[in-house]
Amino acid sequence: MHLSELTVTTLAERPEYADRLWGMPDSWAAFMLHDTAANACFGLVPELFPEYVLIATDRDGELVARGLSAPFALTSPKRGGLLPDRGWDAVLLWAVADHRRGDTPDTVTALEIAIRPDAQGTGLSTTLLTAMRRNAAARGFTDLVAPVRPSAKHQEPDTPMSDYAFRSRPADGLPHDPWLRVHVRAGATIEKVAPASMTIPGSLPEWRTWTGLPFDTPGPVLVPGALVPVHCDVTAGVAVYVEPNVWVRHRL
Repeated sequence: MHLSELTVTTLAERPEYADRLWGMPDSWAAFMLHDTAANACFGLVPELFPEYVLIATDRDGELVARGLSAPFALTSPKRGGLLPDRGWDAVLLWAVADHRRGDTPDTVTALEIAIRPDAQGTGLSTTLLTAMRRNAAARGFTDLVAPVRPSAKHQEPDTPMSDYAFRSRPADGLPHDPWLRVHVRAGATIEKVAPASMTIPGSLPEWRTWTGLPFDTPGPVLVPGALVPVHCDVTAGVAVYVEPNVWVRHRL
């Protein structure tokens, strides 16, 4: 697949893709589909913000990638321009709440860029990020922020995100992490860690189903695809995953 064969548009321009959006295969680990904020609100994003949802299609009209973003009011008096420590969960809830209240947005947040597995490694994530920046700028915004999920952090689950996020390559000073590197190359700056960006609680039977792991030992459990260990409480019969992300800011 060549990038020149792809068409990137908004869902508002091609609403017929709304029913196909979630049917596109992606590479999210099963446990990532059980974030409580996502289950409550993420499915509303295409309905509420179709002009901020990007779709990439091939020459046959097949969906190859999606990019979801949403406007919200970051500099309102109650938020004071501070990006939330609860990262992805918080900004998703803020965007939906602001829309329902009719608050005027001043910033756009990226929420997801998902690439069909057979199209990964083609540079399409950069294409979607560039399109997301341009889309936000075309709608009059000067800032696009993103609670980035570093793509290689799962290889170092015990490394504190505060160390990992700011690690750079000696050769060029760019971030060590590939996905953070894409953002910085596109013009972003790394602002801070969101220590509790996504929270996924579940019973031990649920976690066993999601991961195929026994979850029979108290304490941290290393789960493939998780950025940090999952905390297992055998006595209570529950386990909780609290994922840190990294806030980046694109000046448009």
